[in-house]
Amino acid sequence: MSSPPRPSRPALPGFLSAAVLVLACSQGAAPPEAPGAVPVTVVTLKSESVLLTRELPGRTSAFLVAEVRPQVNGIIERRLFTEGSLIKAGQPLYQLSDAAYRADHLSAQAALDRAKATLSAAELNARRSTELAEHAVVSPQDHDRAVVALQQAEADVKAALAALQRASVMLDYARIVSPISGRIGRSSVTQGALVTANQPQALTSVQQLDSVYVDLTQSSGELLRLRKEVAAGRLETADGTPVTLLLEDGSRYAHAGKLTFSDVSVDPSTGTFGLRVLVPNPDHVLLPGMYVRARIGNGVREQGLLVPQQGVARDPKGHATALVVGKDGKVEARVVKVSQTVGDRWLVEEGLVAGDRVIVEGLQKVQPGAQVEVTEAAPEAGAGTLTVPASSQH
Repeated sequence: MSSPPRPSRPALPGFLSAAVLVLACSQGAAPPEAPGAVPVTVVTLKSESVLLTRELPGRTSAFLVAEVRPQVNGIIERRLFTEGSLIKAGQPLYQLSDAAYRADHLSAQAALDRAKATLSAAELNARRSTELAEHAVVSPQDHDRAVVALQQAEADVKAALAALQRASVMLDYARIVSPISGRIGRSSVTQGALVTANQPQALTSVQQLDSVYVDLTQSSGELLRLRKEVAAGRLETADGTPVTLLLEDGSRYAHAGKLTFSDVSVDPSTGTFGLRVLVPNPDHVLLPGMYVRARIGNGVREQGLLVPQQGVARDPKGHATALVVGKDGKVEARVVKVSQTVGDRWLVEEGLVAGDRVIVEGLQKVQPGAQVEVTEAAPEAGAGTLTVPASSQH
């Protein structure tokens, strides 16, 4: 007997493929979606007045310094001040042994008294001689001798008075006083030390610190460049601009200074010249010898153009470049020339103009020619002040 035939299985894979094909044909194939505009943040450049400053290193020095030295010889009996204290002009500092000077003063006083007594006698003699000469009682020669004796007595009084004044001065010098007001340093001598007039070693020093000087140095080449820019009309002078000080820890000093002196000669060994700034120091924060950096105004650029530093990059050749959004909303690359920094911005010399929209955020997501969606960055408060460290020039 023959077995009944088995029912055939449907071709399942072929059926599924056909079903998918029919479904796709019924719905229609959708084209790939085009990419949208890339969001970026831009800064629209504007012309502004930019103060060009130069940051220079310097050292502070006291406004007034007086080294105290003896003007007479003697032994120090007492020191009359506390080291490091504030003193006033004329305040006694040292007392020298003055016994010899007191004796000289008494001797000069006695000589003056004797000369005055001689003068009184000469005046009486001359007065009597004049009366007798009117009656021809004395000879003219005797009368002339009486008048000459009076004149000599008057001269002796003047000489004795001068000697007394000198003795008084020497006696006063035995008490050494401060020539200026200020803060006094340590004493180099102690009680019992022998000091001599006009000795090379100072007994102590007094420094006036209510105001201090800051002595700076600037390159003569920088000065020449600034003068050329001023002569070309690209800069205006910034005379009288306050000077800002930065302390050793980088903090800003509370009081602004004023440029008071610019040297007229250049040091041939360094190619620099000196500047001096006067700075108020009411709290005595600045001490002589401190290292500071000073920002001095060099000039003002009226139509300066500043671009944020994050908007400027360097290509493989080292050229500065910026990505700018054009009027059609597309990105274009610009080769720019920047010279110096102001805070977090560059001073633009070439390649950008006022009104350009420079991309500062989203630079990694765009290329030249890309369509972008622009968002304006929030404006920064305050006008730019250009600061150029003394060791950098771009």
